[in-house]
Amino acid sequence: MKTTGINFRHLYYFWVVAKEGSITRAAERLDVAVQTISAQLSLLEQSVGKALLAPQGRRLTLTEAGRIALSYADQIFLLGEQMLDTLATSDIEHTMRLTVGISDSLPKLISSHLLEAALALPQRVRLVCFEDKFDALLGDLSLHKLDVVLTDRPVPSGTTLRVFSHLLGESEITLFGLPALAARYAPGFPASLNGAPLLLPTRNNAIRGRIDQWLESHDVRADVVGEFDDNALLNTFGRSGLGLFPAPSALEKDVRDQFDAVPVGALSPVKEQFYAISNERKIKHPAIDAILGAIHGRVFPSASRAA
Repeated sequence: MKTTGINFRHLYYFWVVAKEGSITRAAERLDVAVQTISAQLSLLEQSVGKALLAPQGRRLTLTEAGRIALSYADQIFLLGEQMLDTLATSDIEHTMRLTVGISDSLPKLISSHLLEAALALPQRVRLVCFEDKFDALLGDLSLHKLDVVLTDRPVPSGTTLRVFSHLLGESEITLFGLPALAARYAPGFPASLNGAPLLLPTRNNAIRGRIDQWLESHDVRADVVGEFDDNALLNTFGRSGLGLFPAPSALEKDVRDQFDAVPVGALSPVKEQFYAISNERKIKHPAIDAILGAIHGRVFPSASRAA
């Protein structure tokens, strides 16, 4: 059945009924007559051509179509509430909002450095950050819930999403460890890594395959004592001395300062790349453009800006 478009008042009444579990409670919450809500629900179901609610005792339950509709209504009205909160900000005329998705595989020190350029703009920037899986963040970006995604991989070729990858730079990878571990395994590197305890990203991480290939090419049989989906957790265990852990060579000073770890050896030529992913091929958001413009030679010694 072809629809003529959604009446958002009808959808809002459905949303409230679904949350409250009954038309009576929804009517009390909205301060309208029960008959008004019933009529609005009937018009919505006629519009979409499917039943969205079904009676179950004294309550209403969602049909399968209703569950799908509710998932979209949640996004619509929660975004609406966020819009009102944002517009209510007292200094909004002088504040630029930047909503960033950060891939959980991206080193947190890298994301911090990347965002420094945006925060250094003359105009005040209100930064809102969300961390999630790469695929989930791309979905949110395509729905314009995010302004940009910072990650360690480009958008896969062949994707149907209209999003674009911007290379920020790259860095070689170094193994780090607490001084006692480093003193034990640095001499004779990389042969010394045979039997060494390693903390590595899980195999769905972009850099893991390159590290495995490096170990194999040097005929190293290390002891992988931990695998981590979250980079921050990997670093936390590294700071505890559980094993040697990889980090971008460009962050050597940060790793020393924050984790009391020192270099054991570089995994040359293994490199990790860092990307900003946006909805636009040419960046228009001033804060994102600042990240791209200021990054060259600042965070990554060999960084290069994408065209």
